[in-house]
Amino acid sequence: MSLRWAACWVVLSPLLCGCAPAPRGGMLYPRESASRELKSLDGLWSFRADLSVGRHQGFEQQWYRRPLRESGPTLDMPVPSSFNDMTQDEQLRSFIGWVWYEREAVLPQRWTQDPGTRVVLRVNSAHYYAIVWVNGIHVAEHEGGHLPFEADISKLVQSGPLSSFRVTIAINNTLTLHTLPPGAITYKDDPSRYPKGYFVQDTKFDFFNYAGLHRSVVLHTTPTTYIDDITVTTDVDRDIGLVNYQIFVQGSEHFHLEVCLLDEDGKVVAKGTGNQGQLQVPNAQLWWPFLMHERPAYLYSLEVRMNAQGTDGPVSDWYTLPVGIRTVSVTDSKFLINGKPFFFNGVNKHEDADIRGKGFDWPLVMKDFNLLRWLGANSFRTSHYPYAEEVLQLCDRYGIVLIDESPGVGISLPQSFDNQSLEHHLQVMEEMVRRDKNHPAVVMWSVANEPASALKPAGYYFKTLIDYTKALDPTRPVTFVTHTRYDADLGAPYVDVICVNSYLSWYNDFGHLEVIQIQLETQFENWYNTYHKPIIQSEYGAEAITGLHQDPPLMFSEEYQKALLEQYHLVLDQKRKEYVIGELIWNFADFMTNQSPTRVIGNKKGIFTRQRQPKSSAFLLRERYWRLANETWPHRSRETPWHLGSRRFTF
Repeated sequence: MSLRWAACWVVLSPLLCGCAPAPRGGMLYPRESASRELKSLDGLWSFRADLSVGRHQGFEQQWYRRPLRESGPTLDMPVPSSFNDMTQDEQLRSFIGWVWYEREAVLPQRWTQDPGTRVVLRVNSAHYYAIVWVNGIHVAEHEGGHLPFEADISKLVQSGPLSSFRVTIAINNTLTLHTLPPGAITYKDDPSRYPKGYFVQDTKFDFFNYAGLHRSVVLHTTPTTYIDDITVTTDVDRDIGLVNYQIFVQGSEHFHLEVCLLDEDGKVVAKGTGNQGQLQVPNAQLWWPFLMHERPAYLYSLEVRMNAQGTDGPVSDWYTLPVGIRTVSVTDSKFLINGKPFFFNGVNKHEDADIRGKGFDWPLVMKDFNLLRWLGANSFRTSHYPYAEEVLQLCDRYGIVLIDESPGVGISLPQSFDNQSLEHHLQVMEEMVRRDKNHPAVVMWSVANEPASALKPAGYYFKTLIDYTKALDPTRPVTFVTHTRYDADLGAPYVDVICVNSYLSWYNDFGHLEVIQIQLETQFENWYNTYHKPIIQSEYGAEAITGLHQDPPLMFSEEYQKALLEQYHLVLDQKRKEYVIGELIWNFADFMTNQSPTRVIGNKKGIFTRQRQPKSSAFLLRERYWRLANETWPHRSRETPWHLGSRRFTF
């Protein structure tokens, strides 16, 4: 099976008719309004993995030209989900290469007959490289598995009598030295040990490379002149909330914009006109994190109405954006939200669960948020990629603070720091900021996790990357998460907050819990004395096999995981009085990894199992986080109101 990535694209280029990258523009979350409609394409899709030598038979035979079933057998595949764990086929579980999805859908008549309606196909996540056709016509392609992309398909569905249409999506999960995350195909050429053409996908990250259509695929409409993008930033001047807005319109240069800001009771508190301006809100209710205020996560609604004169008469478009008024700033030892010191009592997570892999699932998401609240966690990092937009929306509504991380994990070889990789990384950050910029829960961008930041090219790479991210969004601090020595890290001078991963008495000094305190104190002192920036312990932990008990504690027992955390906490309790601003446990829940002698069906560092059942350490962390909240913010109400729209819940 010859799967040379570059050679594959040499073959595919003439077949794809010179596809251009998608044009840049807004990426507003699709919402229904008086002028916009939404149709989900979730459900069962036809599916086939291309098992041919080279993995490009589908392109050579042009499977996208006709229904997929006509070119061979197909499987039913649920969307959203990863395809890997859906069958008993071992080959499919570890498949590397092109897979094909297809779905036929019926369109509302007004969509196909009204030339004033713009019809858009949106793919929220296709891992990793995706090419999309509608009725056999190429409409889009996208690199990167965790961010959405769109195609305007109006001309295709309005070109003649049409009641249904066919969407075909080809996805390739191959990772190279220049993808995010990086990887490499390794060919096993010893004929005495491996079959001819045998290869494996090598990666430098510790989670399973699930693939497929991981989030919803939707159709949505706008008028032909429409609100394309909205950017909101907020500030506070004494008790006056300041909401700065900028609105972009596509389709016409002649339009009128009206802006209203409504409180949670639906009362208009400020108005404006024009495509940019500032709304002033007297006695503003600020957006506060969970457990930091008696009324956390207060959200206003920014209603934007556009009126324009189209060729066939007047055109109107409406869009509503949730807005949280809050400020974020960083000193040499503090992280401030609304001018008050904030401490990250949180977790790291993965989008990962049984059967569905990385597929978005509402029951799972709600279970995770209920566990976060039960735990008393006020924050998490989207390790190690941008999460679904619905997750960010819940963080906005619940007051869960986010460190929003790019898929820059496993950047470990010099080739992954070259200009080609940097160009792609910059594009990913642009897409990520464009999607997530308006979420009040997002307080910091993380551009990478555990890169080889001691390599010579890393200094220029991260300076460029961080400067670019700050230019995209000057309102938030930027970091990356390191495991490099403090005196060798060439990227650390450019971050606003030092985020350090360490696994003392786990990956070194195995079983010796007694050395954690001195080593952790040394770690913190070295980093702070060198950079004089606030520090987050961004990962720490130990694996625990559920039900495995040993006293005195031994590695992999629940007692050892708990005892290791307790040793970290003794130091964290002292350093949080100085310059340590957070602790994020690794990990919230057990998750799947590649098979290896050190992984027993996945990584077991979770304080919850993969099925979301608590281990002993979950109760330890729950007691700690609630105690810290009561000590840090004693004036908040002990019964914290939860705001879901206009309803109030007490946790």
